[in-house]
Amino acid sequence: MMGVQVPPGLPFFVTSETSSVQTLMDKIVKIRQFLKDAKVELKKVVWPTPKEASISTSVVVVFVVVVSLFLSVVDFGLTKIIKLILG
Repeated sequence: MMGVQVPPGLPFFVTSETSSVQTLMDKIVKIRQFLKDAKVELKKVVWPTPKEASISTSVVVVFVVVVSLFLSVVDFGLTKIIKLILG
C-alpha cells in the first residue's frame, strides 16, 4: 500500500480517535508530573544572598577585564612580530 508512513514516537499522530485522546491525556499527565518535580527541585536550591551575588559578579567582571587585557597585549605583540617578519 502506498502512502505516508508516520514513524513511531511522533506526538498526536495516532490512527484511532480514542487512542489519540488517551495519548493526549498521557502527555498532559507527564507534563504535570514534570512541573511538580521541577517545583520540588527548585525548593531545594540554595539561592545566593544579594551580597554573594554581587561579589561573584565583581569577580567575573575583573577576570574578564584581566583576560581581555592579556589577550590584547598578546595580539599586539604577535601583530608586531608578524609585521617585522613579513616586512
